[in-house]
Formats: sequence, structure tokens, C-alpha cells
Amino acid sequence: MPFVPTDPLGIDELLAPEDLAIRDTVRGWAADRVLPHIAGWYESGELPGIRELARELGALGALGMSLEGYGCAGASAVQYGLACLELEAADSGIRSLVSVQGSLAMYAIWKYGSEEQKQRWLPGMAAGELIGCFGLTEPDVGSDPAAMRTYAKRDGTDWVLNGRKMWITNGSVAAVAVVWAQTDEGIRGFAVPTDSAGFSAPEIKHKWSLRASVTSELVMDDVRLPADAVLPGVTGLKGPLGCLSHARYGIIWGAMGAARASFEAALDYARTREQFGKPIGGFQLTQAKLADMALELHKGILLAHHLGRRMDAGTLRPEQISFGKLNNVREAIDICRTARTILGANGISLEYPVMRHATNLESVLTYEGTVEMHQLVLGKALTGLDAFR
Repeated sequence: MPFVPTDPLGIDELLAPEDLAIRDTVRGWAADRVLPHIAGWYESGELPGIRELARELGALGALGMSLEGYGCAGASAVQYGLACLELEAADSGIRSLVSVQGSLAMYAIWKYGSEEQKQRWLPGMAAGELIGCFGLTEPDVGSDPAAMRTYAKRDGTDWVLNGRKMWITNGSVAAVAVVWAQTDEGIRGFAVPTDSAGFSAPEIKHKWSLRASVTSELVMDDVRLPADAVLPGVTGLKGPLGCLSHARYGIIWGAMGAARASFEAALDYARTREQFGKPIGGFQLTQAKLADMALELHKGILLAHHLGRRMDAGTLRPEQISFGKLNNVREAIDICRTARTILGANGISLEYPVMRHATNLESVLTYEGTVEMHQLVLGKALTGLDAFR
């Protein structure tokens, strides 16, 4: 068989026809609906038509893709991962929209919610008619969620919620916010309708990363909620951390999408850009860069595929998710930076995707667990010693 530069290890042979069909459908949607506009959205720092995009993604089955029932597609973990890869190959902000909707907000309700909560929220969220967000990080609390200050107190049969959440994707366009708060019983999750009195979600501006994404603060000032707003299925940090594991899995694939787009841009440029009388791809230093980028890109995809198979088999551990998130995001950033050097000065132009992906990945490196947190997760697993405190 011939060598295929876009699939040098023959990874496509590991995928079933239905896997490839889902991947190609999402790739085609992104090429049609995102790529022609994304540079302009990024430059202007906005994501216009987000509600329409959400409905289209819902029609594709991409929202809550790996969940069962309630209008969700019930796809495999590998199929969901392939969709994340294709979405992030367009832009990290688009993949974040899908991840927060499906792997955080929808997953929390699906996993921990009551049947009434599931029926109320999930069908509309799966269709993209309702957008959700996930409130865990706070202005002064990031990697240590146990120290959150948001608090919910019982008042008769109601709950009264006060606090702030920060860096919340989809916040100002959401119909429901899954908010985690301290209570006298421990940390609990709440499905908060965003039209509740005392709830507001001002949008965060002036970002240099994830510019084509809606990012907000959540402010809760004596938000009164009925008793049935609390997610009954979990108490404690295992609730939000379980959701984060689901979302981190999508990032393992998604980061490789950003890396692939940057690598392909560099490869195409190296074949056509001439210096000293021939394409720069004909020089040894450029070929060495391309070879190293291809190695890390496809090793990362293989890692994502392996972890996806483990998730489908029900054997994927949180430490393995940390392994994938730590490696793939770190290597994706390095691929983007190397691609930028091949493009030279053109690498900083929005005519090419490389710098956009590189700056987006700086956020991806931090959210859903920083590099240091995932190193400590693996360090604890390897040594049996806890270095977090």
C-alpha cells in the first residue's frame, strides 16, 4: 500500500465505517460552517450566530454525543473523540462549545440528575435548542475546587445560592447553568435556570485566546431555587470531578485537531514556498521539523484512540485521562509553534490557522486541569505519595 502523508501510520484502518462516516460528516460541517468565517470571528473576538450553530450541531448529533437516551446520539467514545478532533481542527472555541454543552452540563444532569431534571433539560440541549454551562471555577479558586466559596443555604424547602464563577464557556447564552456550591451537607450541584432572579452572566472580553468563544462570569446574588433544583445523585467533589474527566477525554482528541490543522498548513506551505531556488520542504532542517511534528501528531492520535477504546470498554481510569491530556495538549502547542517557524512571518497572519490554534491551546493547556495538576495526578499514581497538600 502507498504511504499516505495524512495518515502515515494507517490509523484509519483501526476505525469502523460508521466511525469514518461520523468523522467525515463533522469535518464537512466544520469546513462549510466554520472555516470560511473563523479568522474574522477570532479577529473580532466574537462568535456570532452561536444559537444557530448549536442547533446545527444538535442536528448532527454532536451535543451529548456519547450519552444514551433523551435525544442523545448514543455514539461510542471513539466516535465522540473523532468529532472533537474535527471540531478543534476548525477552532478550539467550537470544540469548547460542544464539550461544555455535552461533557459537562449535559453529562452532569444525565449522570447525577433526577428523571424530572433529565426530561426538562436534556432533549432541548441535545437538539441545541437550549444551551448549558458549567460553573465550577471561581475568581479566587481554580485548581483547588474544594476551597470554593459559592454557597447554597436551605431556606424552608428552597435553596438560596450566592457566589461567583469565572471563565465559564457559554455562560451568557445559556438557558441552564450547572453550578457547584458548598452546602451544610457538602458540595452539591444545582441546575440553575439562568432567568432566575439574582442570576447574571456578564461576558468576559479582551481575551487573547479562545476569542471565537463566549466566555462569562456567573454572578449569583440570593438566587432562590426550589428543592428540585439540586442534583440528587451525588454529594462531594466526585460530582464535578467526574464531569471533568468526561470533558478532559474530549480534549485529548481535540488538541490533536488543532495540531493537525497547523501541521497540514506547514506541510502545504513547505511544498510551495520557494527560497534559494527550491521549495523550503526540500531542505533538511524543514524536513526534520515536519518529521518530528508528524511523529508527535500521530502518536497523540494513537494515544487518544487507545484511551477511547478503554472508555468504551469501561476500563479508562482518571490517571489515564491525565496522561492523555498532559501529553496531547503539550505536544499540540509544540507542533503549532514549530509550524509557525516553517511559515516564517506568514505564521503570525490570520490568513493561516497556526497562530490562532497556538493561542487557543494556551487556554486548553490551563483549563480542565493545568499541566501541574496532571503531573501531580500521575506523580501520585506512580509513587503512591500525595503531593497536592
